[in-house]
Amino acid sequence: MKSYNRVMAGKGSVHAKQCFDEGFIGIAYGIEEDLTNRLPERWREFNDEFCPIYLKNYPEKSKIAAGLACGFIWTVSKGLKEGDIIITPDGNGRYRAGKIAGPYYYYPNQILPHRRKVEWLPNPFERADMSEALRRSTNSTGTCCDITSYAEELEALIGGQPLPSLIATDQTVEDPTVFALEKHLEDFLVSNWSSTLLGQKYDIYTVDGEMVGQQYPSDTGPIDILAISKDGKELLVVELKRGRASDVVVGQIQRYMGYVIDELAEDNQTVKGVIIALEDDLRIRRALKVAKGIDFYRYEVSFKLHKQD
Repeated sequence: MKSYNRVMAGKGSVHAKQCFDEGFIGIAYGIEEDLTNRLPERWREFNDEFCPIYLKNYPEKSKIAAGLACGFIWTVSKGLKEGDIIITPDGNGRYRAGKIAGPYYYYPNQILPHRRKVEWLPNPFERADMSEALRRSTNSTGTCCDITSYAEELEALIGGQPLPSLIATDQTVEDPTVFALEKHLEDFLVSNWSSTLLGQKYDIYTVDGEMVGQQYPSDTGPIDILAISKDGKELLVVELKRGRASDVVVGQIQRYMGYVIDELAEDNQTVKGVIIALEDDLRIRRALKVAKGIDFYRYEVSFKLHKQD
């Protein structure tokens, strides 16, 4: 099954025209060596080898920055398979789609030296034509983000066809209405973080001035929000319940916290978790009694209609 990914052509997709003209996509991130025979099947193995190299080259960077950089290098170089579809912004409000058409190759002393051949499709499409959900997903920070759950919509956009009336995702939820509401809640939280209770103590994680803490990639799925305390001593994993069963969301945040402890936290940092939901229930209360380091927050939505005279 082919995957669909949004891939940036350098920061802000500044190299998009060259990629389109020369038929490739690539990535840099400071690992300046040929990786032809050094790309294992699992990105964790790649990160285990190359994160220390990255940190040696950039000692001022954090483990989180190293993990992101090496993870994106592996994804573009190895994770994308021949036949997979990528979309890349052109810097003018449009996207160009292309098909991965060859294996990894190294082009030293050039921009984006870790490269893949791409057969770019001729007709770009407008970002404004995307569904709101797909636009939010393509806003994800970093070089590469998986948007396979929007395959039907993307095929319609690429082919210039009418969009499907119902955009499906791959998430299983108990309550679709709550799921839709809590997706908007994530964007609201990020946009208004500084005015929330959590924002008084934590900042959403940034690298080089770019926010990377929303939908932060991990080996068990994307973390809704990854934050760091203002004194730098604590990492916070925030997970929205999204209508899922309570025992599922507790297990999920524990897996994310375990990943952060193993892969991202520095020696002097602790890791905590927060679950945010519309309401609690018996199952989540029982589960949290034995789940250390996880707090629960309820949110309230106020919606009023005022009749105009």
